[in-house]
Amino acid sequence: MKAVKIVAAVLIVLLFVVIHLIAPDFLPEIIDLLLHGDIKETAEYIKSYGSMAVVFSFLLTLFVNALGFPPAVIFSTANTLIFGIFWGITLSVVAETIGVTISFLLLRFFFRDTARKLIVKNKFLNSIDHYSSEKGFIVMLIARMVPYIPSALLNAVGALSALSLRDYFLAALIGKFPSTGIEAIIGHDMIVGGGDYTRIVVVVVLAVILILFALWYEKRGHKF
Repeated sequence: MKAVKIVAAVLIVLLFVVIHLIAPDFLPEIIDLLLHGDIKETAEYIKSYGSMAVVFSFLLTLFVNALGFPPAVIFSTANTLIFGIFWGITLSVVAETIGVTISFLLLRFFFRDTARKLIVKNKFLNSIDHYSSEKGFIVMLIARMVPYIPSALLNAVGALSALSLRDYFLAALIGKFPSTGIEAIIGHDMIVGGGDYTRIVVVVVLAVILILFALWYEKRGHKF
């Protein structure tokens, strides 16, 4: 298994090397964009791809969420400026969900075995690990619904726990609609000016309904 992990790590590095060889300016531009974290600059850069802007934005948002840096709100807000509130949030949620799932899989592949060895030696950690397999979906769902929680933190917690891939994916997909919606709408309105606060209220109400439904569903003994 150790050899497999080394090979996997080498392949990931080679992927970036190939990208750099094909398009030498691409990675430096992306790194500069990520370090600046300027929403308007990000939106203009994405728009520069013309008809391919939606594809590029999707892949860029996915990559940032898989990486866990910088904050995804920069890109979700930029997407609303380019594609509008509804489509910008929808694109962001789908791309973010796939991105955090990739991060989950990579972190679990590389570090879960090590974490498990530590967990089995500690009764407290073992009980938490068991709880995560039973109630992890609800915990992750609620955590994903809270705006501005660092995605990298939730990726790591999910990957090192006993939470199943299916539960993690569903919790991310459902939970990211409210949190991404709130972040993107606030960011959009701060840049554009004005704004309709009823949109925030609708998103918050939706989040509460989703949490209550999930709790009710699990209480009846069902599993997602």
